[in-house]
Amino acid sequence: MLVLYILLGIVLLIAILAALAPKTYNVSRSIEISRTKAEVFDYLKYLKKQDEWSPWAKRDPNMEQKFTGTDGEVGAISYWNGNKEVGEGEQELTKIVDGERIESELRFLKPWKSISDAYLVTESIDANTTKVTWGFTGHNKFPMSIMMLFMNMDKMIGKDFEEGLASLKEKMED
Repeated sequence: MLVLYILLGIVLLIAILAALAPKTYNVSRSIEISRTKAEVFDYLKYLKKQDEWSPWAKRDPNMEQKFTGTDGEVGAISYWNGNKEVGEGEQELTKIVDGERIESELRFLKPWKSISDAYLVTESIDANTTKVTWGFTGHNKFPMSIMMLFMNMDKMIGKDFEEGLASLKEKMED
């Protein structure tokens, strides 16, 4: 009988944690770049150029990469397979609002499977300054949702976005 109570307690605990766990995530960071909005947007829409400022490209310069489709257009896909820090996955451009917003779907294969929606938004601050916001959103599925009670996605990924945006600013302003 004791074993049954223990099992029921465990099931109840898991159910409570699952109910409390965050179901979605949204991480974003912004930076201002001293370039026109048109220049910044034209640079950002190309998947191949992301390697020039991506923090993950720096963590594994030897990662395997493949590109399909027409880069800078909806349907273009960047595939990568790298070390433990980088993992394996692909990014597909899903929507481009010219001069405003680039949306893509991130499909992570390793170290665990998940799908997130990523975006880059450009806004004019003035004629020669552009604010870039880089972010991603997604859903936490069970049991990963329970793990998110003990992990902070904003802190984990936010620092990578900050690093990448700082590199983008440096690249664009040189």
